[in-house]
Amino acid sequence: MPLTSHRQAVPTPVRHAHRRRRAATALLASAVSVCLLAASAPAVPLGIGDRLFPHLGNPGYDVVSYDLALGYSGANDQPLRAVTTIDARMTADLERLNLDFARGTVHSVEVDGAPAAFAGAGEDLVITPEDPLDAGERTRITVWHTSDPVAAGDREGGWVRTADGLVMANQADAAHLVFPCNDHPSDKAMFTFRITAPDGHTAVAGGLPAGVDRTRGATTWTYRTGHPMATELAQVSIGRSTVLRRTGPHGLPLRDVVPAEHRAELEPWLAKTSGQISWMEDKVGRYPFETYGLLMADASTGFALETQTLPLFERELFTDPARPEWYVESVMVHELAHQWFGNSVSPRTWSDLWLNEGHATWYEALYAQERAGRSLEARMKAAYASSDHWRATGGPPAAPEVPEPGRQLGIFRPNVYDGGALVLYALRQEIGRAAFERLERDWVTRHRDGTATTADFVRLASAVAGRDLTGFLNPWLYGATTPPMPGHPEWRSTARAAAPAHGPEASAHRPGGSAHRSGGGRE
Repeated sequence: MPLTSHRQAVPTPVRHAHRRRRAATALLASAVSVCLLAASAPAVPLGIGDRLFPHLGNPGYDVVSYDLALGYSGANDQPLRAVTTIDARMTADLERLNLDFARGTVHSVEVDGAPAAFAGAGEDLVITPEDPLDAGERTRITVWHTSDPVAAGDREGGWVRTADGLVMANQADAAHLVFPCNDHPSDKAMFTFRITAPDGHTAVAGGLPAGVDRTRGATTWTYRTGHPMATELAQVSIGRSTVLRRTGPHGLPLRDVVPAEHRAELEPWLAKTSGQISWMEDKVGRYPFETYGLLMADASTGFALETQTLPLFERELFTDPARPEWYVESVMVHELAHQWFGNSVSPRTWSDLWLNEGHATWYEALYAQERAGRSLEARMKAAYASSDHWRATGGPPAAPEVPEPGRQLGIFRPNVYDGGALVLYALRQEIGRAAFERLERDWVTRHRDGTATTADFVRLASAVAGRDLTGFLNPWLYGATTPPMPGHPEWRSTARAAAPAHGPEASAHRPGGSAHRSGGGRE
């Protein structure tokens, strides 16, 4: 990450009105102690110790909100001007503070209005404020930087260049390729986006619109989230787009972002969204956010992505006549289901990914059965046949193998998609349909706007069933081989791959779980 040591002339934000104090106490925990470095020590990258992404996230603080201001020049191969403002609550005494950031030039940093020293270390931006930061304080960090949409080497994610602009694809570990942040789903925060683009362009972001400011030759759009969001779920679209608005169930504002020239052919697909939301609400309860809509991008990604309130899709998914209607709708429902499972209830660690993808795959398959006659049981039987192979090559659903260096998307494998859905099918077989459906509703209600773990799910399932399910679920979640399926003792699994089922699961598995490029994908 290129860093400049000089400080540019920039406006100074108002200093927080709290008093600095130094606590003369011992370190609170070993995970935090590494943060308390002497000012003279070299800058080092940190992390919160996630099993799959040990250097993601940073200890010692909790982000309350992000304010991300972006200036787009009109060319999607040029860096954007950016200012990221982070309000955070200190959870430990810190002499230095690390942010994740890896694709842009940092010009200057301020902490509570005062200039702060900074340096790069790995994929971290290490900030040393004038005064140490005390546990319990609220602190504002402002970073003036660029955000580069052109990837360096084969590092995936962050900005995606479209035919007419840019969109974001930050899953799993790529938000910090766009803006400085605490890039781990365990630290959710509120977001404000302010995007300035030249006339002829439209900018849309997750959340609700909060103002439009037009000046000569450019427009600034502001959006704010109504609920906390993980960094991997942030979405900004800049392009020559049309925004289509309609009303969904119980007055929910819907807005879709489509390439202007393809509006007419995409409209029939967009009209399906309201009915799909009603279908999901019948299954698990009220839609959890302030708005919803589809972002259809002119880009070749090979996947769909569940970015919060504004999921990302390839336009070609909807315009390719080779893809049957039931298949496309299944992909749509997969990303919609994520708004409950993965977005509203986010994984505490990346090993809990199956809670996102297994549930989204489950409702994708259930929708295909109810609306298109595609047998859920047949799909689960096919998944069972492949389950031992998936476990051998990618780990069990709740303990996926650590991705190879530079291949972070390697965690998005069949074991967390259909393998995760298979766990849910086995659980429904074990406790019955009524208890299972009650569990699903209780899960998204109890953990709404928060994070949760696999252990939380096992505990709640046990409470709903009225008996301890640890002994039943742990082999399904963590075992090297697949347990017998309740109600189907004749089902067999093998360590060799079975023929893939016909459906979205037969394609490449990529972020969001709804990869739709034909011909298989990376595993």
